[in-house]
Amino acid sequence: MSTLQFSFIIPVYNRPDEVEELLCSFKNLEGTIPFEIVIVEDGSSIDCKHIVNAFSQDLDISYYFKDNSGPGDSRNFGMQNAKGNYFIILDSDCLLPPHYLETVQSYLTLNYIDCFGGPDAAHQSFTNLQKAINFAMTSFITTGGIRGGNSSDEKFQPRSFNMGLSKRAFIDSKGFGLIHPGEDPDLSIRLNNLGYQTVLINAAFVFHKRRISWKKFYQQVHKFGMVRPILNKWHPKTKRVTYWFPTLFCLGLITASVSFLLGFKLPLAVYGVYILSAFVLALTSTMNLSVAFQAILAIFIQFFGYGYGFLKSTFAIELLNKDPKKRFPKLFFKNVK
Repeated sequence: MSTLQFSFIIPVYNRPDEVEELLCSFKNLEGTIPFEIVIVEDGSSIDCKHIVNAFSQDLDISYYFKDNSGPGDSRNFGMQNAKGNYFIILDSDCLLPPHYLETVQSYLTLNYIDCFGGPDAAHQSFTNLQKAINFAMTSFITTGGIRGGNSSDEKFQPRSFNMGLSKRAFIDSKGFGLIHPGEDPDLSIRLNNLGYQTVLINAAFVFHKRRISWKKFYQQVHKFGMVRPILNKWHPKTKRVTYWFPTLFCLGLITASVSFLLGFKLPLAVYGVYILSAFVLALTSTMNLSVAFQAILAIFIQFFGYGYGFLKSTFAIELLNKDPKKRFPKLFFKNVK
């Protein structure tokens, strides 16, 4: 293994305020590990060049502006123009804890891997809505805790809000594809097929701010659900019954509600136990009553959004054998050179 030279790759679209907060967190990184930052402006109408310029004296930053072609293609562009041999990909709405880079370097020095992912967490300064959504996205009781750092799977599928990729793996895989969301698990699967390992580094977490509303959260998880059957079609060996759980949860809840009206109370009582358990976990982990209540709403939005998207996409892709790009064109970027 050659000496690690880190390049942070950050695509951005109309988010100058986020970039400023993220760059501030870079200035607080511990240690003396050298690194560069590559900002790729993906056709924004509100650019962040003035923000980048304000940090150029303190940080090694390269700034590029290109036509809008989506985050995956922008990450590829950034990696093509980076100087390092190991890329760390972040979303612009993330903040780095001070130990982040030292944690990554220490892990890779002892257990070198060509692709890793890290968890996301909620910073104490986040709003109650952000904390509630973070709980829904990272808790063991909702997603199995994978995004929260509770996975030991050696074929973990890193997410591009916090993902490391060697230059060698990038060149061999040709980077991210055109689908979005879903470009990150697609890349992970292709890397595995090429013989590269992908792992989760539990301690390499970021604070994922998610500037989002309930409506946007539903739209996001709905797309996640639509993407998964497409990935299953592309990569049949990665199919898992667990991907059906949100859909089955929703169908089961509807059935339990009808059964309750007919006098059968036990099925709905089971759901009540689950909801109470989720509420208690959210309350004990955040120590915030408002967050705990909102976390329940976030869980239902997550399950219904993902579950409906998954069912709709499965019907179109698996049963009707529709072309994913023609049936769901909004999931694919076209302006890629």
